[in-house]
Amino acid sequence: MTDVEPPVVEAEPAAAAELFGTRIDLARRFTAALAEHGEERGLIGPLELPRLWTRHVLNCALMAPLLRPGRVADIGSGAGLPGLVLAIARPDVTMVLVEPMERRIEWLQEQTSELGLDNVEIVRARAEEIPFGNPFDQVTARAVSALSKLIPMTARLVRQGGELVFLKGASVEKEIEAAAKAIRKADLHDIEVLELGTGVLPEVTRVFRAKVGTRPTD
Repeated sequence: MTDVEPPVVEAEPAAAAELFGTRIDLARRFTAALAEHGEERGLIGPLELPRLWTRHVLNCALMAPLLRPGRVADIGSGAGLPGLVLAIARPDVTMVLVEPMERRIEWLQEQTSELGLDNVEIVRARAEEIPFGNPFDQVTARAVSALSKLIPMTARLVRQGGELVFLKGASVEKEIEAAAKAIRKADLHDIEVLELGTGVLPEVTRVFRAKVGTRPTD
């Protein structure tokens, strides 16, 4: 019987230091913790270690410049992708990590404490359970659901003139077409798909971005 070699953790790409700047040590510590504990705690799949930096951590970090100083909710934060990555990259932004599963909440709390992040709030809830009253400047999400379901869940959490900023896959244009009704109902405008990381990472990072309400006048 042949022993199966465990997957090797991806070496840190040169782009990591460029994207995180002076915060690169925090990014390294988070990535190392995710590599060590992510699979056993059900945060990442067994095949993700060889692409942990490029497909996950840096994929999220690329969207950091799109955030505004203020309060940003990350829906379905899971392993902290993108919420903790964005909190590391943008200390001027308050990241509110929204996650319903207790074991993932424990991970987010542990990492927030161990990394000394003072710009993170953690809320155990589903997006549908968050009450109105203190709207966010932006809401983000990664690998949660299709836009037709994600928009109704999240648009209500954003202030007028705020933004939805979602990491999406290659089928994002088809998702936009399928979500036409939800887009109208949520009064989204200035809708765009941004392609980030060309020439930086092996795969392009796609971001769906849209403003909520307060449509500009001609």
